[in-house]
Amino acid sequence: MSRRQRFQIDREQLRITRGAAILLFLEVGFTLVFHMVDKDVQARWAPWVVPSASTVWDHFRFWTVITGPFLEPDLLSLLLQGLMLWLFVPALERWWGTPRFLRFAAYTAITSAIVGTLAGLALGRDVPMLGLDAFIWASVVAFGIIYARQPVQFFGVMPITGRQLMYGTLAFVTLFIVLQGAWEQGAGYAAAIGLAVVLTNQRWNPRLAWLRWKKKRERAHLQVLIGGKPGGSKSSKKKPEQWLN
Repeated sequence: MSRRQRFQIDREQLRITRGAAILLFLEVGFTLVFHMVDKDVQARWAPWVVPSASTVWDHFRFWTVITGPFLEPDLLSLLLQGLMLWLFVPALERWWGTPRFLRFAAYTAITSAIVGTLAGLALGRDVPMLGLDAFIWASVVAFGIIYARQPVQFFGVMPITGRQLMYGTLAFVTLFIVLQGAWEQGAGYAAAIGLAVVLTNQRWNPRLAWLRWKKKRERAHLQVLIGGKPGGSKSSKKKPEQWLN
């Protein structure tokens, strides 16, 4: 392989996919609208769009677990999430297809918000669960399972595999949670990552398990016919089998 071919960039892989573009548009758009209004309006909106222990479990505003992931208060986190949605996450959508990719995003983000608010309720802290961080980390784990041996250029300079990227990301997230004491976010991230493992692993995937059970049940109703009669019939036992060459 020549030096030119080795460093040639596949421009198709740099294009954002439709599902990732939808998520990025919703998060950036909702975040900009929320931060463009004045502080009084934000204070009135927050109890209706921000998921926390009080809004979800005290006031029963369960829809906030859907709106919360599209609201990111930190600019640096928003830029990082946008970069991941543009350059990294589309690999999963190309593998799964847009419908399954969007279902994965919804499952992991909503699960993280629910578990995080429950952790806040248990710890007595009203911590908001915002942004698509949980979905991003779950996507890294899914990538590490699907593309375990796939070479990845970490920031374009460090060649590693998809599995090594997954382990490094998990170590970074764990260190961040411990140092910050962000146990509510940690519980939400852990739930999203665990769900990603279940949905990505063929052995544990509930949909695949249901399809295997359904196939096994259908096979139970099938019979093998010998000479037009069931194999267990008396007529097949009396007459010896005859073979034609």
